[in-house]
Amino acid sequence: MEPDDTWTSLRRHCEALEPGAELLTPVSERPFGIERTDDDRLVVRFGDSGETRPLWREQFVVFLERLDEGAVPIEGLQPGVEPYASVLTLAPAYTADNDAVRYDPDATGGESPFLVSAAAARDPPERVHDDARLLAAVLERIDADEPAALDTEALTDLYVLASDTQHGADRLRRSARDPLLERLGPDQRLHGRYGTVRRTTRERQRPKDEATIFEALDDHGIPREWVTGIDRDKLDVVLAVTDLEEDDVYDVDEDVFVQKVGVDEDEKYTRLQGLADRIDDLADAEGEELRAELDAIEDRLEEALSAG
Repeated sequence: MEPDDTWTSLRRHCEALEPGAELLTPVSERPFGIERTDDDRLVVRFGDSGETRPLWREQFVVFLERLDEGAVPIEGLQPGVEPYASVLTLAPAYTADNDAVRYDPDATGGESPFLVSAAAARDPPERVHDDARLLAAVLERIDADEPAALDTEALTDLYVLASDTQHGADRLRRSARDPLLERLGPDQRLHGRYGTVRRTTRERQRPKDEATIFEALDDHGIPREWVTGIDRDKLDVVLAVTDLEEDDVYDVDEDVFVQKVGVDEDEKYTRLQGLADRIDDLADAEGEELRAELDAIEDRLEEALSAG
């Protein structure tokens, strides 16, 4: 299919998506929706962060050219490229499986494997809750300490549910990060019922443009061929063995984030005991089931505390 035809088809399919429908990125499984379509771009919004990002028409053309040469492996997709792959599979001639995105001119069209219907696009907290309950149910009936001894179905369920719970919990954690940062001073710690957090700062390096780096090398009498191509590993070696300064060749940004520094297992245990006391007031079968579940959790907590 010609690039212009593919672009027209993609815009049409994006505009036809039901309200609330989302796509998932193939590797990181980040949900995003189509905010609007323009002549030269699609604008998407990520559900886990609220971030908006343009997906440019010319970048889709680059992706199409790669597909003309063969399949594009999914595992090698960079984060910035993942949304392009997901959107591209809305067009009938482009398909994907667990391994790769492919061009198939004979494909009759089908639903994109990365498309999530509005009904299935639950809020992140609801997803975490449901996935965690399912994972807990699986862990109650299998021996996760010996995964090699599990049958294939149980091992697959354990892997899938653990992965879903992890991704959902990470998204939920990130949604709590910015409000926490607004309340955390530089040297302050905040204490919750179950743990403590503090504000932590780290720096990330980005190479400056090539001309600036070469000028810095020339000023210090360093041969350009030592870092030809601005290979970061080579550049870091040069920084370590010469008087070249880091800010001569790197733009340094600070990344502020929330770091967990403690967990209060005693408080967890006390809280669970309080819930058990409240459940004692229930006389029906539901109360008995909840008591049994809490007893099992308390046993595991006691073992963890006694081993600490």
